[in-house]
Amino acid sequence: MLRRTFLKNGLGLAAVCALPQAGHALAPNAVGMHRFFSTSDRRWQAAYDKAERILSANVQRLPLYDRPVLIEGADYAGIWQECGPHEALVYHSFRPGVARNSHDIFFALQRPDGQLPANSKRSETGFGQIQMVVPIAATAWELAQTTGDSRFLERAYAACERWDAWLTRYRNTRGTGLIEGFCTYDTGMDNSPRWAGIPVRCPDKDAKRMPPIATLPRLCPDLSATVYGARSALAAMAAALGKQSDADIWRDRAEKIRRLILERLYLPDDAVFYDLDAQNRFVRVRSDILTRVCGERVVDQKIFEQMWQRQLGNPQAFWPPYPFPSIALNDSVFVRPIPPNSWGGASQALTALRATRWMDHYGRSAELAHLMDQWCRALRHDMTFRQQLDPLNGAFTWGGSTNYSPASLAMIEFTWRLAGVREEGEELHWNIRPGVSVSRSAYFQAKLRYGTAAIRYRKRAATLALAGRLVAEVHGTARLVTDTKGKPLYLLGISMTAQAVTLHLPGKPRQRISLLPNQRYAVNQR
Repeated sequence: MLRRTFLKNGLGLAAVCALPQAGHALAPNAVGMHRFFSTSDRRWQAAYDKAERILSANVQRLPLYDRPVLIEGADYAGIWQECGPHEALVYHSFRPGVARNSHDIFFALQRPDGQLPANSKRSETGFGQIQMVVPIAATAWELAQTTGDSRFLERAYAACERWDAWLTRYRNTRGTGLIEGFCTYDTGMDNSPRWAGIPVRCPDKDAKRMPPIATLPRLCPDLSATVYGARSALAAMAAALGKQSDADIWRDRAEKIRRLILERLYLPDDAVFYDLDAQNRFVRVRSDILTRVCGERVVDQKIFEQMWQRQLGNPQAFWPPYPFPSIALNDSVFVRPIPPNSWGGASQALTALRATRWMDHYGRSAELAHLMDQWCRALRHDMTFRQQLDPLNGAFTWGGSTNYSPASLAMIEFTWRLAGVREEGEELHWNIRPGVSVSRSAYFQAKLRYGTAAIRYRKRAATLALAGRLVAEVHGTARLVTDTKGKPLYLLGISMTAQAVTLHLPGKPRQRISLLPNQRYAVNQR
């Protein structure tokens, strides 16, 4: 039996954390994994375990690349640039080699002129659209930081530098400095009213060619935001590689496109980003563009608060019971009844998974927890792991196939972000949520760069340990943020309601704190 004992300390207790034995055998691929989770809540455990099995089965080899990658699953027998690298980054704690391969496949298939493939499928490798959302440069940089793989960093930097040059040459035909959309698949928003009347891909499956339509090309906020995020990552990569002058150039180029996005594509009266067509008319559809611009942190806090109050946090627009719909609920073009594979209104698992990239940054940690809990509720109830759900009732759309990687990743990633421990740069985030389904007699264990971290839940309390040393005992819902050695720094409110939190540090008096949603409270070390 695996067992980790917390040392006796000033708390006057010895908390022993062992992997549960009754009814919670290790999953087939759990031995040697970087994470382990167990709960006595059978429905949550069953959904988590099934998600693990789906992801393991979705690690496959594709015809033009000889190493295993994480494919999209369900109806999608391949990997797409808009989402595959980000999904693999989320999965890297389980399969770090797969995360690397799921980036490298795009670099290996890059064309001599610098174009990265939009996808690599069993049937073909696609170059008929640019199809980007989360910047591959950003996920590659984060993966390189996590793994310390300098060779991968050099390869990613060179490939992403050439990709930026291709986009600048072929997707800036109007000379504005912003990135242009030529077709529906450029943004991956299949069947979206945003792209009504526009072909799904470019002529002859060539992303350099634009359909002969008078309103094209469009200046796209989200495509431009992706390039902003990529350039910011390239600046950090260059600095890490000792290319300081290049880093300065990338930072300057990133800031220029960020300013252009705000100046040309944001309407303060609506608190919305819109496409601007070739006739300089806004395409006034309120869509998932907003979350994508936030995902790359284009907006400052002031603009974000405008967007949150008017749109993203508005229950009549983008904050229904199961956020975020792909079209605002109160937009006249919202598509009902909801068809399969629809960015015309359905809440997409991809959008939910991407929310982890921006909601904490903008101070909406409690709302992020609510989103994650709602998605886990829907996934546990349905158990088919499909692509999208109805934002009002959480019912998954039938008609598409099952075993979709983003939905499976959401179940696993959200479990850890709700009640487990995570590395965030040079901090450890201990998300403590006693007394709910996910933490019912639960145990979390993660192998981190700084030692093995563990959380044991019993009744209304959680005991936290790092490298065999007790970190704290916590009563109540809160995020305890520590340094990499386990020294507490602050508490953060991660519940939508005020919480009475008790923090007991080794050898210290108990601290009782009333913690509001999203409140940050400095921990008293004395």
